[in-house]
Amino acid sequence: MPNALQALELEKFLPYRLSVLAQLVSESLHDLYTQPFGLSVTQWRVMAALGRFAPLSASDVGQRIVMDKVAVSRAVAGLMKRGLVERATDRSDRRRASLKLSARGRAMHAEIVPLALGYEARLYKVLAPDERRSFDALADRLIAHAQALREAT
Repeated sequence: MPNALQALELEKFLPYRLSVLAQLVSESLHDLYTQPFGLSVTQWRVMAALGRFAPLSASDVGQRIVMDKVAVSRAVAGLMKRGLVERATDRSDRRRASLKLSARGRAMHAEIVPLALGYEARLYKVLAPDERRSFDALADRLIAHAQALREAT
């Protein structure tokens, strides 16, 4: 157990370092799609989830992108208002609605994906191929373990 008087070296603290990395990457990606496409980070994440997994309920989208219901609901409302996302009532359960990208949303998604993948490729350039494979495996393990720790609390 850590000593109560022990100083926290923030610059070496894994949660802080992951947060900084995520923030820097998120801001860079945001710059790719905010001006030309007028999307917020959450809106793009909703579109990315729907682009890959649709149809999804808003709750399913929130689980996939690890965001709370209110943020997802606001993002979906904004996307629907712009005609980028469509909602359909589930025929077997009228209380449940599924979401999918509209034709306009699919077209925008198709424009943004290469930009996002290009950014990812530029970011990964600093790692050798074996380092990337190691990083991906380690990130997968940390994500799974963090989820398990969260569920255990």
